[in-house]
Amino acid sequence: MFSKKQIERRRFLSLVGGVGAAMAMGNAHAQTEPTVSSAASSNGWPTQFDPTRIEPRWNPREMPKPGDVIHEYDIELVIARHEILPRIEYHAYAYNGTVPGPEIRVKEGEWVKVNFTNKTHDFHTIHWHGMQLANEMDGVPLETQFPVAYGQTFQYLFRAQPAGTHFYHCHNMTPLHIQAGMYGALIVESDNDPVRKIFPYTRDYTLVLSEIDLNMVREQMDAMLQMGHVMDAMNGSPQLMREMSGKMMGWFVNKEAFLKAVEEGWIPPYDPSLTGSVEPPKPNFFMINGVSYPMTEPLRIRRGEFIRVRLINAGFMPHFMHLHGHDFWEVCRDGAPLSSPIQRNTIPVFPGGTCDIIIHGNNPGSWHFHDHSDLASTNNGVAPGGMMTMLMYDDMAEAGVHVLDYVAVNS
Repeated sequence: MFSKKQIERRRFLSLVGGVGAAMAMGNAHAQTEPTVSSAASSNGWPTQFDPTRIEPRWNPREMPKPGDVIHEYDIELVIARHEILPRIEYHAYAYNGTVPGPEIRVKEGEWVKVNFTNKTHDFHTIHWHGMQLANEMDGVPLETQFPVAYGQTFQYLFRAQPAGTHFYHCHNMTPLHIQAGMYGALIVESDNDPVRKIFPYTRDYTLVLSEIDLNMVREQMDAMLQMGHVMDAMNGSPQLMREMSGKMMGWFVNKEAFLKAVEEGWIPPYDPSLTGSVEPPKPNFFMINGVSYPMTEPLRIRRGEFIRVRLINAGFMPHFMHLHGHDFWEVCRDGAPLSSPIQRNTIPVFPGGTCDIIIHGNNPGSWHFHDHSDLASTNNGVAPGGMMTMLMYDDMAEAGVHVLDYVAVNS
């Protein structure tokens, strides 16, 4: 029988040995290769179980001190025309005019200050998904803050923790607002990154996965635009503002408060007498970073190179990303390093979840990377399309692989 210490040592040696074998394959094809670090220690991979690791490293209720690094961002929410594909566009809720919103990338422990200005007629907030922060900064309307109305600015201030791949999104009327474009990547980098210690990656990609019921979004956004002046008048009414409470949106302190409100005659927003017949979203376009294949940007790699790919599911459906011609290492989930990397060729990414993978350039060519759901690989039901991109080797021609342009786009 092996002791726990012996088992952990054998698992570590097995991991490094497996990576070394993959490196040897890459060396057969390339003159210069990155090398796997031999300096990994007990502070590196594989990580040991530590029940305190989920605790915030810094008190979320602290305020910045002199000398602390503070990254300040101005984010304006506007309505912009967003194109998923040629001839396919819609009115989007767009952070700084883009879908997804701008990527925020900071070091763990640094401060983030976001001046969020709403230039649309609807109420909005920003929720910092995965952050351990003060309750008032969490971005839940009429629960931790008043929603931000037209022309108003709300300042979010929090320390970036924990490290990893995260994202941000609106937390008001999410079935519409997130489909309409209100999401963006939030990457918190660590100075002691176990992934880079074992896999010295040279390129770092972020792929935000999402889907949209284009008919639903177009209908609701067009209606919102038409009644914008009415909403602005309501937002400017002192009486209505005084009467705003979580009850308006179905938020209550506890179950007892909810039942008391119903007994007193309050009608819940889901009641059919208010909603009528409601159809669930029926997505017909599936996107990576706001666009559908073949408008998606390829992942570039060279023989012998490691690349890191951060997958963020900002939508409401699970997606199963499959890479042709390669296995890869899953190294992180929801921002946190796994106890040891997992070898895969297909990885599930669930709504609200993130996964980080490492791909090693060991098979030159032009390879598909796509959601293995047949529906998600279509544009409005027509294949090929949807949540698909390509892993393309910059030096595949040198290896004797020649791919015609139309094959790379349409195969």
